[in-house]
Amino acid sequence: MRPFIHPDFLLDTPQARTLYHEYAEPCPVIDYHCHLSPKEIAENRPFANITQAWLGGDHYKWRAMRTVGVPERLITGDADDHAKFLAWCDTVPKLLRNPLYHWSHLELARVFGIADLLLSPATAETVWARANARLAEPGNGPRDILLRLGVRLVCTTDDPDDDLAEHRAQNARGDGLTMRPAWRPGRYLALQALDRPFAETLAHLRARHAFFHDNGCRLSDYSVESFAEPCAEAEAAKIHEAARAGKALSPAERTAYAAWMLDWFARLDAETGWVRQLHIGALRNPNAAMFAKLGPDTGFDAIADFPYAEPLAAHLSALAADGALPRTILYNLNPKDTTMLAVLCGSFQDGTPGGRVNLGPAWWFLDQMDGIEENLRAVSALGCLAQFPGMLTDSRSVLSVPRHEYFRRILCRMLGRDLAGGFLPDDLPAVGAMVRAIAFGNPNALFA
Repeated sequence: MRPFIHPDFLLDTPQARTLYHEYAEPCPVIDYHCHLSPKEIAENRPFANITQAWLGGDHYKWRAMRTVGVPERLITGDADDHAKFLAWCDTVPKLLRNPLYHWSHLELARVFGIADLLLSPATAETVWARANARLAEPGNGPRDILLRLGVRLVCTTDDPDDDLAEHRAQNARGDGLTMRPAWRPGRYLALQALDRPFAETLAHLRARHAFFHDNGCRLSDYSVESFAEPCAEAEAAKIHEAARAGKALSPAERTAYAAWMLDWFARLDAETGWVRQLHIGALRNPNAAMFAKLGPDTGFDAIADFPYAEPLAAHLSALAADGALPRTILYNLNPKDTTMLAVLCGSFQDGTPGGRVNLGPAWWFLDQMDGIEENLRAVSALGCLAQFPGMLTDSRSVLSVPRHEYFRRILCRMLGRDLAGGFLPDDLPAVGAMVRAIAFGNPNALFA
């Protein structure tokens, strides 16, 4: 019987197979948005076992485990690593048609060389032993795994006050893996960094922005949970000082302050020629009890539902009017916004090669087969698929790199079906060149 993960997995036409194997598969990986630990990569310390490599910090898996009834002790609690792994093995067979089923088996095949088994309670002990034996071999630290999976550039997500020592150490090695920081000033937008008065804060941020640039940063990242009319700079200063004094702020004041800061950061990004990412639409920590117990980023976030076309357009328009609109990638979390953003991107093109504003790849809850296909359809129909900026993992685990392969297979399947049906010219080299650009050429031009 053919294994589940085989060379032509998801590739259901001859054209798709050619596009993938000849054009997509050979491309190096550029993972320009993730939450990997720079320290973990730089130190390259081997994982003790597959649980630490696979389940530690992976809130996608934690969420699924809770959904099928696994108690928290076996997810984030004090159970031992073997017990947590067995709980995951019991979960996976229940996830048919969930992307975690595909991802998990791709990861087993690509990272551990286990393609002959499906993960289940019956195979759990064999997989545990084989995976741990692989991890114990030399050359299986986090950095080794990234290199073996073809990663050539990884952009981490970093607070403005990070010292970036791990990035410098990694890049000095010259081993083929470049690690760039990405500027993520969420604490400053949310009035959680109040050590300095307002003017000193801006001066500090400008200096740190220059420091990041000098250390290879070419990419910023902002999580936007709402858009609003920004206040005036004087009002932003008053709000900042009120927060420093411990005064209670209204939601409107916090939102207006964040809007002013987002505009200010955009202008800073434009000055240095950075690419700006706006991740829009997360509903953070809706389960108050579990947030109090486990904190953020533990698998309880959801999709927000708020209209933002007009205020986002106003934000982009104000920047464009001043010649201060940085190259921007927009990501939506609510699927209803995909078409809206794909069209809005076209309203702010200015002849910049590759596009001034682009829709990014399907993100977070949309990073599954239907979401990826819908994202690609919207870009194809309403923009320019040939300049799509490529895929990313948005992950905390080095084992997630096969998500790039997953995306590439879905892309090639879609284009292969178009070729087979006569919807595209019968010109595999031309379509293949576009596949290669999406897989590698476009993100390489933006971020390398």
